[in-house]
Amino acid sequence: MEAFEQLEVWKRSSRLCVNLYKFLRSCPDKGFKDQITRAALSIPSNIAEGHERNSRAEYRRFLKIAKGSCGELRTQLYIGSEVGFLEKRRAAEYINESIHVIKMIQGLINSLARSER
Repeated sequence: MEAFEQLEVWKRSSRLCVNLYKFLRSCPDKGFKDQITRAALSIPSNIAEGHERNSRAEYRRFLKIAKGSCGELRTQLYIGSEVGFLEKRRAAEYINESIHVIKMIQGLINSLARSER
């Protein structure tokens, strides 16, 4: 199996996380900033951790956690946009990217499940 750093979903979710950290530098609400960055950081971290477990079942479990964190992130992006912490256009871009990441994670989950049969 290739290293997790070679996975496009890991690269893309890492890039999303970095971009959000940069974008939220000046966010006035520290609690919101902390929560949304934790959710974003959890996505590539869980992809990597699951990959390194050397068990397809564990890998799938961690991918599901990453997918859940991506849903959490998307929720926070919607809320942050509505309350004015995030400009709507940028929030929509990040929401769109999180949808792509979720689809990639689900594709990887499906692929692992098929290979276990």
